[in-house]
Amino acid sequence: MAQLRQYRLVDREGAPHPVLDDLYESLDAAWAEAVTWWQQQQFGTASGPMEIGVEVSTTCGGWRTLRHPGG
Repeated sequence: MAQLRQYRLVDREGAPHPVLDDLYESLDAAWAEAVTWWQQQQFGTASGPMEIGVEVSTTCGGWRTLRHPGG
């Protein structure tokens, strides 16, 4: 039986994001939340690199980085 993957957002140090600390069902859902929040913080502009990354759960209970902060 396949294990469902979960996604989470991390800050620039790779720790769970202090505001967007939630679990998401897909990479797209997590990233959409990050982009919306980042744009609100930047007053509607997406200037500069986003200091938010995305991790996915692994089958052994850990996390693997999919998107590094600032990328």
